[in-house]
Amino acid sequence: MKILHLYYDIMNLYGDYANVRAMERMMLKNGIECSVDRLSFNDKAVLSDYDFIYIGSGTERNRNVVCEDMKKYRDELKDCIDSGKVILMTGNSFEMLGKSITGAGGDAAEGLGIFEFTVSEQKKTRNTADAVFTADFLDRELVGFINKCSEIEGIDKPLFGVKMGLGNKNDGREEGLRSGNLFGTHLTGPVLIKNPHFLTYMAKLVSGADTELSEEHLKYEKAGYEITLKELSALNG
Repeated sequence: MKILHLYYDIMNLYGDYANVRAMERMMLKNGIECSVDRLSFNDKAVLSDYDFIYIGSGTERNRNVVCEDMKKYRDELKDCIDSGKVILMTGNSFEMLGKSITGAGGDAAEGLGIFEFTVSEQKKTRNTADAVFTADFLDRELVGFINKCSEIEGIDKPLFGVKMGLGNKNDGREEGLRSGNLFGTHLTGPVLIKNPHFLTYMAKLVSGADTELSEEHLKYEKAGYEITLKELSALNG
């Protein structure tokens, strides 16, 4: 199995590299040969060569710079999404997939235009919150943290329901984006470490639904998840 960590050096807030390490470790612990390519500017990846593609979160400035560079992948990325390639984009990276990003000063920049949604950034403070989300494809809730200055309009296929925290719109009840096997969420933590059941779900998509995956090596991640969910649930009443 081949993993691509794209813009690993510039889109790597909140320890996002650990999402890739978690996927790699899951495969290796289950006897699946796995390699990771970490590519950035001045590299040209062939996206279709990979089984799992990951892009993490960056500053707004870095996201905008990456968005310009990502335009070289625009058509190939769309083909990967349409064909069911497993892709995870966390933090503000999935904001690049929309039509436009309007900055706090009112200047608008073109996104990749793969989806019709639009992103607008606020002028004042960042919005932060602990989060508890639900997913119709998982039997357990998800936990993590949100740190963003943007709101998103026009996503018709959200990834998660909001039980606690911030949605695509700050007061919204839906968060993220899902299209086939593309998963985009502002949830950080890193999300696959904080939510081992989500890791297992994604690993099954990558390795094949019929693959039996052991979770024995996830005992600490599972314990951490249970503690976090209990504490956040208590805060949420």
